[in-house]
Amino acid sequence: MFSRHHRKTRVLYALTDILLTALAFGAAYQTRLAVLPQILGFEHEFYFTGPGGALLLTYSLLVWVLGGVWMRIYERLEGALPAVVILDAFRQCVFGAVAVVLFEYLLRFDLSRPFLVFFFIYSWAFLCLFRLNVATLARLLRREFAKPHYVMVVGDGEIARRIGSLLEGAASYGIRLSGFLRTKEQNGGNETIQLQAGYPAYPASELPELLRNRIIDEVIFAVESREISGLEELLLLCEEEGVRTRLAVDFFPHVNSRIYLEHLGQAPLLTFSATPHDEITLTLKRLIDIVLSALSLFLIAPFLGAIALLIRLTSPGPALFRQVRCGLNGRRFVCLKFRSMCENAEALKPQLEHLNQRTTAFKIHNDPRMTSVGRILRKFSLDELPQFWNVLRGDMSLVGPRPAVPEEVEQYKRWQRRRLRMRPGLTCLWALAGRDTLDFESWMRLDMEYIDNWSLALDLSIMLRTVPRVLSGKGAH
Repeated sequence: MFSRHHRKTRVLYALTDILLTALAFGAAYQTRLAVLPQILGFEHEFYFTGPGGALLLTYSLLVWVLGGVWMRIYERLEGALPAVVILDAFRQCVFGAVAVVLFEYLLRFDLSRPFLVFFFIYSWAFLCLFRLNVATLARLLRREFAKPHYVMVVGDGEIARRIGSLLEGAASYGIRLSGFLRTKEQNGGNETIQLQAGYPAYPASELPELLRNRIIDEVIFAVESREISGLEELLLLCEEEGVRTRLAVDFFPHVNSRIYLEHLGQAPLLTFSATPHDEITLTLKRLIDIVLSALSLFLIAPFLGAIALLIRLTSPGPALFRQVRCGLNGRRFVCLKFRSMCENAEALKPQLEHLNQRTTAFKIHNDPRMTSVGRILRKFSLDELPQFWNVLRGDMSLVGPRPAVPEEVEQYKRWQRRRLRMRPGLTCLWALAGRDTLDFESWMRLDMEYIDNWSLALDLSIMLRTVPRVLSGKGAH
């Protein structure tokens, strides 16, 4: 279905979760307040006083919805198998229940344990009951209240037939395929294009009459790129009639790109982006980077000083190692690390090329240039703590592809260069999958997977999972 429908559906699911969670909260409260004392004879009374109940309810509604967003539950509810629906609802309710318990602990609420248990059970039951029956409910509402949405497709080639098949598949949403308009005149009058059903194929010259005599809510132009210039009159006709028009642009060779329309002044620009482009969420990502990096530097400043002193006392040379790396879109910047090798490590690198274990990046297991303190720093990624300064400056992000040295970038294959289109980070999917044990190709593909699926929720998930991974020291050489 159209992407705007999916966006609207995700919002509706979130709003429904707010309602169902509020109902579960009220049901759990009434169960603990009025039902359990009569059945089990509880002596300890439980009730909310003052604004405490309203505060807890508001917090619960917030964390239940945030849990759904973070775990991307709203994105996969449509068409999901019942087992997936039930498991997702369980995970969401566990997330919410844990958040409520932490909230109780921090604010010293005296919450009834049976209330929390029933709140979890009711919310899980209500979410499952609604989500397992939402498709049936939606079909009933459409049948009784919604009107069919009629769509005409301009074109009769492969692209048009593919669009027609997609429209057929959206019949449950009220979409009705009215037929096709041939862009090339043929003898023999109207024909039929056979998909799952047969649809009339009208000459393009009949569009004015069809718009006057038929119900057509919108027209989709699905033709080859060379045909678009010859359809200007049809586009203008639809505009004059006030009919919504869409242009299928899948003939452009942009497999990984998201396509959207922007304006430069009054000039419309069809934009292709193979990396995240939402300026609002990217700005939020940058704000998170600034706040967390500044806070981290403030909290660990004494620890940083102690590490720097230890490095200076155990081996000659500076405490910090500075190296030029490639950042966003290939911008060069000086990356900071605690020195974990001997002072002349870069000069010794040519002598160790035969020990390199990667095809592009330079990596040696048990590198002989490593100092005794450096091995410990590397094992627990303590050598990378100064990079919080790079994050604060905007050279890096907390989460993103690892910053590569220019020599590596020069050897990249074309598809690998796309990783430069996102700000490099301290951690990413490669840090969770094996850190230094990964081969170069897997490393690159994990970075591409991150770019293609990026979201703030994914960043948060990676950061939370990185902490125990780093503390364990697994996968670091």
